[in-house]
Amino acid sequence: MDAVQSPEFIEKLKDSFDDMVVYKDLKKSNFIASFKLPSFMRDWVLKRFQDDDGEIDVDAATAFIKEFIPKKEDWNSIKDRVVNYQEHVKFLAKISVDIDIKTQEISFALADFGLSYKDTVIPKDVWMECSDVLLKAEENWGIVEIGYQFPEDKKPGKIKLVSFRDFCPYSVDLDDFKYARESFNLTEWLDIILGAVDYNSAGYESKEQRLAMITRLLPFVEKNINLIELAPPGTGKSYLFGQISRYGWLVSGKASRAQLIYHRARKKDGVIAYTDFLALDEIREAEYMKDTEMHSALQQIMENRKYKSDDGHEINVDAGIVFLGNINGDRMNEYSFMFDELPEPFHKSPFLDRIHGFIKGWELPRMNDDLKICGWALNSEYFTSIMHALRDDPSYRAIVDARIKMPEKADTRDTEAIKRICTAYLKLLFPHVQNPEDISSSDFNRYCLKPAKEMRAIIIFQMGQIDPEHFKGKTVPNLTVKEVGE
Repeated sequence: MDAVQSPEFIEKLKDSFDDMVVYKDLKKSNFIASFKLPSFMRDWVLKRFQDDDGEIDVDAATAFIKEFIPKKEDWNSIKDRVVNYQEHVKFLAKISVDIDIKTQEISFALADFGLSYKDTVIPKDVWMECSDVLLKAEENWGIVEIGYQFPEDKKPGKIKLVSFRDFCPYSVDLDDFKYARESFNLTEWLDIILGAVDYNSAGYESKEQRLAMITRLLPFVEKNINLIELAPPGTGKSYLFGQISRYGWLVSGKASRAQLIYHRARKKDGVIAYTDFLALDEIREAEYMKDTEMHSALQQIMENRKYKSDDGHEINVDAGIVFLGNINGDRMNEYSFMFDELPEPFHKSPFLDRIHGFIKGWELPRMNDDLKICGWALNSEYFTSIMHALRDDPSYRAIVDARIKMPEKADTRDTEAIKRICTAYLKLLFPHVQNPEDISSSDFNRYCLKPAKEMRAIIIFQMGQIDPEHFKGKTVPNLTVKEVGE
């Protein structure tokens, strides 16, 4: 079913978020889907070419995409224009940079087109102008302008970067976002969150399903949250972690420790140093999960929020690590051992103990057309930028600390895991809360503390199955809600 949005809700949404609202109809936007754009770029194109009623100028949008968002098969044509006709060509692309320590040369890569560092150069004057934005992340989306640097003094010709402009079409004001939340009740807010990440709230059977879906967003808003989700195929795990936000990284298929953690030979940090979360998909089959050094690195990062390599190089990590896997239906039971089909590290309690919580993916429906957004919603780029900004706001953890009553001799790993998850729930569901008294005890317990304890309890139970000597019979600490002023 399509979302039934009342005129009052639509007006309130537009009044609260203004230009950040876009009409999304994923059932009918097939012409854009064929270009395989990530959600944040797709919404930008939709907004640019739709009128106040949400109607899209398909011809104009298509022409724009073809000119400025080329496909991989267009690359030879672009190279021809640049190399043989000395044109400067501008287009939207994902770019990464490399600094050669020995030669001081700076190069760039456009991975989506197969353009590698060895064939490119960034002139010094261009680097001085663009270095700040190019170093913001391991890869950056933006408007790339390229040209050709001719061969000289036995040096080969190369594609050169002429200019770069960061893809950030919206200004993000956290205070405005927090203030806007006050205009909506929780049911409306769940609809808004789900719409922002391309889902139709009305397609879910219950409020509990909607909340379960939102649990996947916890690593988007809180640093260093480590989670594991086991689910049947087709529930949308890969889409949410891989297509919605430019701040996260989904690994699906082959990957190396050098790419993900640290490249010793090049002395270059891996993607985990630059992302908000690293989602490792299909962990049951992943070859890199058989690498004992990878296990050690992941465990070190989950425990210490940093990685120190054998050569003494240290990486500080803000990213959460999310393990995603499909298991047989008869294993989807939180009261039995679920990890026997998973790789070796998930059979060891020290590794498992550093995963903060478990997501019961089997509680989510298989993806279908009724779950695709059709209505007015927040632009995905704007919302994911908001979630990225929320990661640096410490006020929510202070509220969580003030509202939780700690039992005596509670296990530190358990309490920290619960508080971290609880803080993420508070940011997602109640971002307008600025003081401990701004949220009722019942809401805090039901929507923040209780689900955090349940997610940690599953990890504790699984550790008991792995290591009964130390964890059998252990239960989640009984953290309770402290009344304001208590």
